[in-house]
Amino acid sequence: QVQLVESGGGLVQVGGSLRLSCAASGLPFSTYTMGWFRQAPGKEREFVSQIRYIGGSTSYAGSVKGRFTISRDNAKNTVYLQMNSLKPEDTAVYYCAAARRDSSFGYWGQGTQVTVSS
Repeated sequence: QVQLVESGGGLVQVGGSLRLSCAASGLPFSTYTMGWFRQAPGKEREFVSQIRYIGGSTSYAGSVKGRFTISRDNAKNTVYLQMNSLKPEDTAVYYCAAARRDSSFGYWGQGTQVTVSS
């Protein structure tokens, strides 16, 4: 049974930082592309970042590029999202997702709330 468990969310002031973690189990982690998505109240879920299973290449949404950094530790089956210079518009529930190699994201975590106060 695949499980993705996010942690690290919380309340932070504008300009602050948070690091989200997502611990994966039940899948061969090193063969999965991992991603982060977010959903703000009243909005659709949107892509934030991903890190490929091979080579570790990364991609980011334009709104977070230069502020967020995704990384993974295959030995710990964990993916991270370092979020710096947070803005109120970053407030959302952040979801971890997993995709077998380069397929679509098929596994999702339960989400962790990030609130940025001004």
